[in-house]
Amino acid sequence: MEEITFQVSRCEESGRLVASWDDPTGQGGITTQARDLRELQEQVVEATQCHFEPGTTPGRIRLHFVTGAFLVPA
Repeated sequence: MEEITFQVSRCEESGRLVASWDDPTGQGGITTQARDLRELQEQVVEATQCHFEPGTTPGRIRLHFVTGAFLVPA
């Protein structure tokens, strides 16, 4: 796998950033959280290295920031 993409959102209860990735093969996934973006980047890299076998870790990690939905009147 060359690249993985984490979905990043803010937890409404704690205010922390939460990053999650679901393994497309159905073999689990990765979820981590942090107080700020710098800490989240560190957490994501560490969690990715722990999830994959040595030598199979993706070369790129993308963070996709998801914002809340907005209701638009019709």
